[in-house]
Amino acid sequence: MESFLDALNPAQHDAVVNYQGPSLIIAGAGSGKTRVLTYRIAYLLAQGVAPYNILALTFTNKAANEMKARIGQLVGVDKTRRLWMGTFHAIFARILRSEAEHLGFPSSFSIYDTTDSKSVVKSCIKELGLDEKVYKPSSIFGRISMAKNNLITAAAYASNARLLADDAAMRCPRTNEVYRLYAQKCRLSGAMDFDDLLLTTNILLRDFPDVLDKYRRYFRHILVDEYQDTNYAQYLIVKRLADPEQNVSVVGDDAQSIYSFRVARIENILNFKNDYPGYKEYRLEENYRSTQNIVNAANSVIEKNQMRLKKTCFSRAAAGEKIGVIRAYTDQEEAFMVTSAIAQRAREEQESYDEFAILYRTNAQSRVFEEALRRKNIPYKIYGGLSFYQRAEIKDMIAYLRLVTNPNDSEAFKRAVQVPSRGIGDVTMDHLESKALAEEKSIYDTLHQFPAEEIGLRAPAHKRLLEFTALIDELSAQQFQCDAYEYAMNVAKRSGLLAEYNADKTPEGVARYENIEEFFNSVKEFVVTRKEETGEDEPVTIHEYLENVALLTDMDREKESEPKVSLMTVHSAKGLEFRHVFVVGMEESLFPGSMSVYSQDDIEEERRLFYVALTRAKHKATVSFAQSRYNWGKQTSNPPSRFLDDIDDKYLETSISADKCREDESRYVQKQREQTGYEQRPVRRTATLNRPPIPNFRPDDPALIKEGMTIEHERFGRGVVRRIEDAGSNVKALVDFETEGAKTLLLKFARLRIVAQ
Repeated sequence: MESFLDALNPAQHDAVVNYQGPSLIIAGAGSGKTRVLTYRIAYLLAQGVAPYNILALTFTNKAANEMKARIGQLVGVDKTRRLWMGTFHAIFARILRSEAEHLGFPSSFSIYDTTDSKSVVKSCIKELGLDEKVYKPSSIFGRISMAKNNLITAAAYASNARLLADDAAMRCPRTNEVYRLYAQKCRLSGAMDFDDLLLTTNILLRDFPDVLDKYRRYFRHILVDEYQDTNYAQYLIVKRLADPEQNVSVVGDDAQSIYSFRVARIENILNFKNDYPGYKEYRLEENYRSTQNIVNAANSVIEKNQMRLKKTCFSRAAAGEKIGVIRAYTDQEEAFMVTSAIAQRAREEQESYDEFAILYRTNAQSRVFEEALRRKNIPYKIYGGLSFYQRAEIKDMIAYLRLVTNPNDSEAFKRAVQVPSRGIGDVTMDHLESKALAEEKSIYDTLHQFPAEEIGLRAPAHKRLLEFTALIDELSAQQFQCDAYEYAMNVAKRSGLLAEYNADKTPEGVARYENIEEFFNSVKEFVVTRKEETGEDEPVTIHEYLENVALLTDMDREKESEPKVSLMTVHSAKGLEFRHVFVVGMEESLFPGSMSVYSQDDIEEERRLFYVALTRAKHKATVSFAQSRYNWGKQTSNPPSRFLDDIDDKYLETSISADKCREDESRYVQKQREQTGYEQRPVRRTATLNRPPIPNFRPDDPALIKEGMTIEHERFGRGVVRRIEDAGSNVKALVDFETEGAKTLLLKFARLRIVAQ
């Protein structure tokens, strides 16, 4: 017993051995939270508490399994076998199966996942004769989920004036009817969805006192992990089960409460003292993960929040490097500089790529970093999400563009015809595909060459398919009339894709729409760059863009064991750690997001999210931002994030505010040198090249441009002319730009200004 307690520091030791009564364990980032929870359960078992008298609730199966295995190592596997340890949903499903008869459900009830649930909601919308374009299944399911997590049943929803008013304002006044029919269908099918597992457990414990007493006798000690992430339904279940003995111990960190969009309530941990008078508080403030500078910088950020529990985290590790700052002119330059820094660290310090992470606020931001990593042949993986070009909404958009440029692309046809929904089902497509295969023709040609009855199609479905192909024909005829960006935007609008994704206001829907926006940014960037590089007046075609994307995404399969840089949202990074972390896109309207700036509570949650991002780093944290980036094809500028001002300057490599009036030399970028294939490029000046638009920029006569000159370009910045290729009137220059690499430009269109002979 004493041997395993010796592994704890004094604060951890007190939190483990004092197990009577309510306990609030405030655990800062990297402070050994999981160890304390694990050791506390092991200590209870060692003290003779029966395993079935312990209820331990987590948020992931992985966390539960790892803790159970560790407890088995400490006190023996036999003592862990009857522990009630698992996720909220797993534990409550177990209880509900035992008590199903009280609720009119079979003990073998099905559990619907999100896909099942949305499918049922979709059928309800259809049966009620509602317009699916208005009553979007994802949005309606989101409303139902929100209600259930706040313990609002279908009957209560229908009598709630505020909810009904909200639905009317969103032009979905019959949402309550969909909820009622959805609940009815689930019950008739003997099924519960994930939210029902929480809602129904609350109903069980509320309406059946004998059942509540039974489980109170079972669970003499209750432990909850990540308490700051609990919602109202979870909070109330714990509260009911903990009374009257109140042997409840919750572990969490208010500074890492970042899931309000999943209806988590930070109030649960902030108000613990009010819910459990006489509680004991234990603060785990020593950070075992990060260097002193990272911990101190994170402290200086989170202390700006008003709604928080007081604590001061510290580290006994080395002071370490200060927080790096990368300032870039564009988001492409930001990606170049971040990936260059990764390449340099990996090379000079022999660091494995899996020690690096790039964290961003939204999934849409991954695209530009993926492309930059590919250019440098740096292996990477998208954590908790798909590669940008593999996301469903991006594949939908590309399917349309492939189809309008090649109507015989049957794979593109099958995908495009389904989005937006045109009432063309699987049976129809199966008939069509079978006929096409038998005739050895494309789906498109089959539709135009055979009558409906010969294909096996009903007249209405055949008509809808021909209307679709007529749209494709019309769009196809326009493909050479404008540049790729304008054409792609026209396709998105005419096809209905843009409206389809814009109409979904759920968090997932908003993310999909942001990804579509980022897709168009990539098209615009391609058009602008291609025109500048070639100097041609002809439109850059959609064919050129699609070829570029196809080459960009056709990657060889890499061995899973190969170390890779991790790309992920900050939300996905919670609970993880890396030696080197880059927090990118630190600009107003991006981090914090534009929808968060109107609410102090939302701003504080965004600040907590930034705190989580910084504290993922063990050795080095770097923040980056760009002065301009594309927004729906237009270059926009936002100031650096307000959260960067929250970091005390003494923990930064260079002052962020000072850079507005002067250039700073960055230590790790000064050492950065890139190989162009001709000669080593000069050391880049600053970590950021935070260039304002060049005032009164006037290019020099192209005839004056010579090899060896240092020149300046409005978009690409400073560079050195490596070679002049004389081809009559089309003289070309190979220019090695400091941030954009080597580019070949037509001098008569390049608009270059001589900086040095």
